[in-house]
Amino acid sequence: MKVLISGGGTGGHIYPALAIAEELRRRDPSLELLYVGTKDGRENDLVPRAGLPFATIEIQGMPRKISPAMFPFGVYLLRGLAQAGRILRTFKPDFAIGTGGFVSGPVLYRAARGGHYTLIHEQNSYPGIANRILSRYVDDIAVTFEESIPYFSDHARKTLTGNPIRSVFFSLQREVSLYEKYGLDPNRKTVFVFGGSNGHDSINEAVAGMKEAFVATPYQMVLVTGPDHYDSMKDRFAEDGNIRLYPYLFDIHEMYAIADLMVTSSGAITLAEIQAAGLASILIPKAYTTENHQAKNAFAVRDKKAAEVLEEKNLDKESLFLAIESLLKDEKKLEEMKKASKNLGMPHAAKEIVDLAWAGWEQKMR
Repeated sequence: MKVLISGGGTGGHIYPALAIAEELRRRDPSLELLYVGTKDGRENDLVPRAGLPFATIEIQGMPRKISPAMFPFGVYLLRGLAQAGRILRTFKPDFAIGTGGFVSGPVLYRAARGGHYTLIHEQNSYPGIANRILSRYVDDIAVTFEESIPYFSDHARKTLTGNPIRSVFFSLQREVSLYEKYGLDPNRKTVFVFGGSNGHDSINEAVAGMKEAFVATPYQMVLVTGPDHYDSMKDRFAEDGNIRLYPYLFDIHEMYAIADLMVTSSGAITLAEIQAAGLASILIPKAYTTENHQAKNAFAVRDKKAAEVLEEKNLDKESLFLAIESLLKDEKKLEEMKKASKNLGMPHAAKEIVDLAWAGWEQKMR
């Protein structure tokens, strides 16, 4: 059995693919996997670290409007389609799974047109452009939100599965060794601030602005700045303070294990991980996302009493510090939020997606 997986650009597309790969390997250890991404995306680091064979194609995102940028996009698209075709002819997968991002477009299109069984997974309530286009060609679509279904073509079957996340998030242990690894005090409450795999300028700036006030508290913080922001941010913080900075965390689940409160944007995968870990959170949806999907995600969680929402337009050093301090001081509310968050977790999403793909492939082979 051979399976090809593709998805990339940001962690929001890559981590679901890794969770599906993990479940495929659990199901059949002899199964042969190949992950197709780009050499410039975050998958170039994350996929080899997960021990998966990795191949690349050249592709760039599609411009959102007609402009001179359409010409180089067209060149890259044709090149990517040709490269995807060569990979498929060489690897000869039994079926292919895509988790979004522009790299998955050429790969899943060529797989579908070549007669392979194909499935795509959509993480958000408003689908990305690659998945919307692919819905005209693939066999099955696994969705996280029912609200996304009307945006897809009637060609494919749709199934509500939730967001697949790696099994490690469902078995987290708060160990003293993890505090030591990150230079933290196990007797202090820990705030984990994560603006997504590429960072979040507004969150970074708000934390930098509130650092003097936070230093005076009995709490501690870990801030993931994003790789492109780390150098400029680290110069603004004292090395011996109670705020630790990292450009990125490959073992991010370790921070979920020891955090008491998370401050983060509201990408779909981050929310699924928070809920698996049973974390209380302050959600700061990124403004200007497609169809404002991060805000929709955040308010849906807040309505379940599993998080608080601080909109980006209202975010500054005072509002962020007040939100963090008031929650950490309110033990009862913090614990209620953690329980509500845990109740929203969907631990079987990866299994359901693999079940769906396996059944669809068997049906197509009859």
